[in-house]
Amino acid sequence: MTKLRTPTSISLSSIALITVTFLSIILLWQLRGLLVILMISAVLAATLAPIVDYSEKIKIPRWLGVILAYLLIILIITGAGLIIGPTVITQIQRLLQKLPTYLDIITSLTQSLIIRFGITEPKALNLIDQWLDLQGLTAWAVKWSQKLIVSSLGVTKGIVGGVFNILLSIILSGYMLAGSSRLIKDFVSLFPSPWDSRLEAQFAPVSDRMGKYIQGRILVSLILGVAITIGLKFIGITEFALGLGVIAGFTNLIPFFGPVLGSIPALIVAIAQGGWIFGWVLLLFVIIQNVETYVLDPLLVGSSVKVQPLYQLLAVLGGVQVLGIIGALIAPPWVAGAGVILENLYIKIPSESTLNNESLVITHEE
Repeated sequence: MTKLRTPTSISLSSIALITVTFLSIILLWQLRGLLVILMISAVLAATLAPIVDYSEKIKIPRWLGVILAYLLIILIITGAGLIIGPTVITQIQRLLQKLPTYLDIITSLTQSLIIRFGITEPKALNLIDQWLDLQGLTAWAVKWSQKLIVSSLGVTKGIVGGVFNILLSIILSGYMLAGSSRLIKDFVSLFPSPWDSRLEAQFAPVSDRMGKYIQGRILVSLILGVAITIGLKFIGITEFALGLGVIAGFTNLIPFFGPVLGSIPALIVAIAQGGWIFGWVLLLFVIIQNVETYVLDPLLVGSSVKVQPLYQLLAVLGGVQVLGIIGALIAPPWVAGAGVILENLYIKIPSESTLNNESLVITHEE
């Protein structure tokens, strides 16, 4: 029998561990720009990994599969830009030109409703006027959006640095895809046994879950963008239908808040046009939001990601606070990947053979 010793003071190894951890946090904070690039690169690599893996299965060299994957993405983006790009840009520019007029119409309609309800007290009217300062609210929304963009670019040292870092992220993601096996083996070799083999086994499921999250969100956003465009044209908002659908599709990439933000421009146009159009547009977005929440997200995102909505929400909020819009896009897939590691290394019950082996080791030590 061995007696258990109660530690009376902090050991030298504990002090060294605390010091190394503290210095590592400081170093990571100083290198946060590089970390953001690596995070974006990992997300891109995980998203394109199925294409590269499939090309490897049909006897195409992996490096060539990486090049073909990027060429395919560039071809799709370029083709979509050439087909709908000019129309989308024209409609959004026209919408921005008419936005002040639309806001004035909404203000007048709201004031008419106030008079109809018989609100005549000066204090109440002053308070309502403050809330009806739609121009001020719009300016605040634009300023807040600029702040998010600036906070995103602040990590990348401006617009030029942001473009450079995006290109660097693409190059790094291609390198990750082409030499994934070698990179994984070099990384896990830094850890002692048995953690090296355990960590190596986690890379495939982590990449799979991160990739499926992004793939699911892109597919859901594409479906919703097309549905909103068709719905707005059917309702009668043909002048801005495609532009509003593209805006709603892009904002939908951000979970929880994106669909709400994407509906605001369409609702402003609907109110300004009058009649029953606002009711129909509101009903359209309510139906689409419910289809996304209860059908598309569980089918295309939730079934593969297996992350609770609360954790996704916290990931979005935390990402926005730290990295702005970029953080809102890349934080959720990283949380999904971290969920794999947590599930496989800490939550899953060890198998019977593992328990037997551990019991044999304990008996031998005794």
